[in-house]
Parts: sequence; C-alpha cells; structure tokens
Amino acid sequence: MAQGSISHRAAGVAVAVAFAAGLLGSLAIRPAEPGGRAGPADRSGGSVAADTFRWRMPVAFATNLPALGDNALYVRDTLRAVSGDAMLLEIHEPGEVVPVFSITEAVGDRKVPAGYTWLGYDQGRIPASPLLGAVPFGMEPWEFSAWWFESGGRELGESLYHGYGVHPLFCGITGPETAGWFRRRIDTLDDLKGLKIRFAGLGGKVMQRAGASVTMLPGGEIFQALEKGAIDATEYALPVVDQLLGFNRVAPYNYYPGWHQPATAFHLVVNLAVWEALEPATQALIEAVCTAGVTRNLARSEALQGSVLAGFTGQGVNALQIAPEILEALARISDEVLAEEARADRAFAEILASQQAFRADYAGWKARAYLPRDF
Repeated sequence: MAQGSISHRAAGVAVAVAFAAGLLGSLAIRPAEPGGRAGPADRSGGSVAADTFRWRMPVAFATNLPALGDNALYVRDTLRAVSGDAMLLEIHEPGEVVPVFSITEAVGDRKVPAGYTWLGYDQGRIPASPLLGAVPFGMEPWEFSAWWFESGGRELGESLYHGYGVHPLFCGITGPETAGWFRRRIDTLDDLKGLKIRFAGLGGKVMQRAGASVTMLPGGEIFQALEKGAIDATEYALPVVDQLLGFNRVAPYNYYPGWHQPATAFHLVVNLAVWEALEPATQALIEAVCTAGVTRNLARSEALQGSVLAGFTGQGVNALQIAPEILEALARISDEVLAEEARADRAFAEILASQQAFRADYAGWKARAYLPRDF
C-alpha cells in the first residue's frame, strides 16, 4: 500500500504549496504586532485584507517528541514563514498554560485563542470526539484524510465542535501506534483481566470491557507510573516516541499491531469567535499550512519507525504480534463499544455512520487497487 499512500501525500503537499504560493504572491504582509491587525496592499496597488496575530498555543505533546510533538513546530514555523512574520503561534509545552486534557475547553472559553491536541482527550465531555482522533479497527491514515477532506468529515467535525465554541482544523496525522508495552506476555484474552494499564480514547473502553483496569495519564507521567508499578502496561504513541520516553527499559514486551489507533489525527483548534473574525485570506492560509502539516506529519511518522524497531533486539525488547484470536476478540468488543456509544449519543451515531458509509464505499477500491500485504 506504500505507493497509494505516497500518491495521497504528494497530492496533498502539491495542493497546499501551490495554494500558499498563489496567495502569498498577492500579498505584502507587514510584521506582526502582539494584538494588532494588518490590512496590506497587494502589488497592483489594490487592497487585500489579511490579519496579523500572535496567539498563545498550548500543545498536548512535548515538542521534542518526533512526529508526535514536533509537527506543532512545523506548523508554527511554516505559518510564520509564509505570512512574512505576520502570523505567530507562541507554543506552550504540555501543562504550562492549561492541563493537557483541557486544551479545547480552554480554547472554547477563550482562555487561549488556539491549541494543538488530540481530540480524543475530550471524550469525557464530548462523547463523539474520539471518532475524530482514532477509532479501534478503524480507518488508516489516508482513509481518514479522504473522509475528512472529501466525504463530509470536516463538516461533521466543525458542526460538533462549533457547539463548544471551537473551530477544529485537521493539522496532523500519524500511522499506527504500537498496541502497548507490557511487563509480562499477553498470550490470551484472559491475560488482560485485572491488568492495570494506561489507555486512551475508545480503545481504553475496549480494554476495560476486556477486563483491564484502565487509567489515563499524560505522556510525561507514564514512565514513572510504569517504573514504580502503579501500572502494569501502557500504550502511548509510536515506537520512536515510546523509546525516548523509556518504556522499553521497564516493560520488555511490545505488541503490534496498533489495533486501537490505526491512524491518529491531530487538530489545530481555534476559538470560534477568533476564527470567524479572521479575514477569509487568513483562514485559507492557515488551512493550507495545516494541510501541509498533515502530509509532512504522516511522512515523518512513517519514516522514523524502521530503524527503531531494528534496534529493539539489542535492547532486550520483544516486539511481538498479538495472537489472531485476541485480535478477533478485541474487534468484537470494539463493535459492541461503538454500537453502545452510538445509542447513547446522537452526534456519535451520526459521525460513526458517516465513517462506516465511507469505508463501505471505499472497500471495493481498497481491496483491489493495492498490493497484498504479503506480496
């Protein structure tokens, strides 16, 4: 499937770059002032509306984490470059300004104008939010992108979050996570019963239904909890990230595939009133930069994992595949959880139905167009 994903990424970058280049060619934007606004003149002498801003932007992931956290830096630097220093995102590391799991709430309350986060963290107050972040046994990265940009995902996401005073922009995506790091082997579904594990989103509900004791922790707190035995296992991110956080030093069994998050989408969230006050040219430029962020983030996340996996053997890490019967059981439980969530929340049901309809329509192409995985 590599060739297909490369085509999608190349197309995304070409659109974003061409759009940004065309827009910037017509603008002469003055440097930003902290709260100011600029209405620059175009090169033909006419007036073209654009904005100047400096936004505080808390992020959910440390920016030193490759692919997971550093995409926020790419978005910040690219927006600043293409706007001629007129549009500045002032990044605040996790927990500096607001709690990691409360970024969208802070944006909606206008405590900060913008943030960069994983929408699944809103699960407690916005039940449908995890569908916009990651779905167990759900869409792979290019599928989610196709649904968001071309099949109604964006409109559904905006409708959901506008009710909370937030405008979401799809701004990053990575491939599958690992299925987790465990202190002991998982050979049967029964091995999950009573297991104390850090797990997020809908996958956490599936693990809980399977008998695990699930807790949520920010990334910066996981290693200590794992090292001290407060938890027996954890999932968090990609191998390159998990290794940097040290999980391999205390939990030698690392399982695949990442059934709970076949793709992980990230969003730039902007206060809705702030977003609506922007000129259309500014909105379009931010959207173009985020589209480029999606492409670059996926490329980086896929490029970094091979060498990390190759080094696991020398570190005493056992990179194992989940037994097929366990995966089948988790898939059944996932279907049950999704159905229950849909019955309990109308927005969840609407978004899930849209995703399932897209997948059904896409399935014929996906099954025929790509090389078999074992070719």
